[in-house]
Amino acid sequence: MKRLTPALIIALGLGGCTLMPDYQRPDNPVPKDVGASSQAQDSVVLPGWETLFQDNQLRALISNALANNRDLRLAMLDVKAARAQYGIQGADLFPEIGVNADGSRSRVPADLSSTGSSTITSQYGVDLGVASYELDLFGRVRSLKESALQTYLATEEAQRSAKITLVSEVANAYLTLLADKQNLRISQETVDAQQESVNLVRNRYNAGLGSELDVRQAEIALETARTNRAQYRRLVSEDRNALAVLVGAPVPVIPNTSVIDPAVSLLTDVPAGLSSDVLLQRPDIQQAEHNLKSASANIGAARAAFYPSITLTGSAGTASSELSGLFDGGSGAWSFAPSINLPIFTAGKNQANLDLAEIQRDQQVAQYELTIQNAFQEVADALAARNFLAEQETAQAALVKATERSLNLAEDRYEAGADDYLAVLDARRELLSARQALVSVKLQKLTNRITLYRALGGGESPDQATVIGQKPTQDETPAQG
Repeated sequence: MKRLTPALIIALGLGGCTLMPDYQRPDNPVPKDVGASSQAQDSVVLPGWETLFQDNQLRALISNALANNRDLRLAMLDVKAARAQYGIQGADLFPEIGVNADGSRSRVPADLSSTGSSTITSQYGVDLGVASYELDLFGRVRSLKESALQTYLATEEAQRSAKITLVSEVANAYLTLLADKQNLRISQETVDAQQESVNLVRNRYNAGLGSELDVRQAEIALETARTNRAQYRRLVSEDRNALAVLVGAPVPVIPNTSVIDPAVSLLTDVPAGLSSDVLLQRPDIQQAEHNLKSASANIGAARAAFYPSITLTGSAGTASSELSGLFDGGSGAWSFAPSINLPIFTAGKNQANLDLAEIQRDQQVAQYELTIQNAFQEVADALAARNFLAEQETAQAALVKATERSLNLAEDRYEAGADDYLAVLDARRELLSARQALVSVKLQKLTNRITLYRALGGGESPDQATVIGQKPTQDETPAQG
């Protein structure tokens, strides 16, 4: 064992060299600012989702989704698998040492024995051995370990991204359900109003003050309103099913909350303009960068394949022909069998592997840049839409008031005999369309806020604010073992 110890010390001391290329983050392929450049800010504080969403029902749904959603559970398992793979790859940096005990007895017949008589031989041994340990002289194993580390960190970012996306998806699904329930109530009110109109028109017709055409038109309008109501009943049912899948459990009864209720509609806003550097902290961009680092580390492993590799195998222990003499003096035994492999001709295999690693690195560069560009577009679109949606909401609310007044005037003129029933039908149809369109605009305004919240990386913590504004350093990976 004393002769083996220096070899192990030398083996553990080697391996400082690595052929991995120095990592350089690619330039940001988007403009410096996103949104209103004259008002661009370098940081933004995003509250935890419990602070952002004041609706207790929505908070409960998000909590259940984070505990039960299967997609998020798969993302968490991916992280565990990558962590285990990193542990496996990192273990290759150290020799595998094990104790082995063996024994054998064999009989040689007389006609095969050199002495002319049968013999029985015995052999027993116990040794402590190193099994095929590669000296990492050129950093091949270290490169593979770094690649596994970056893959593990990428899966962690993917889990963060899945969690943030889930929070926003539950919120959007909940708001969609509320909006469709509100539209269903509007449809029901229209059906009730149209039923009253049918009764009024029939009474006027029976009294000789109207025509049968007015009655038929009123009945057509009633059935149209019922069709609209049935449509929103279907949508409400589908919304509940979609929300149940996200939550991963049955959805409780949702109260008749409106999308204009303060507990629902008061969402924290973000500045009109931001530095594009804040996007670099998005989980999907962090994930893309870790994948790029992993591909870069694989180049080091591919380069190391061109250089010699040294493998050590050795053992030290005792051996004896008698079990009782296994630990007697003079029974010591050892072996040391180093081997070296120098690639001379591989038919271009090593060069092809290096070319592949470099191509995969370039692919990850393109993917990283594309992820940043998509993030920039997502945030820019949401910021641009915010102002137009506010303007659209104001105009749509005014339209609702105008159509309500128009309907009142049309009904008065019809009852006074100054106009036919067609004007009432047109006004009521326009009012129904305007009211439901207003609900749709309010929903878009809220989902736009949630899109901004998610696009900037908010939603991971329930009660802690996320401060975005410091450009991540290139030195952000944990210390390697």
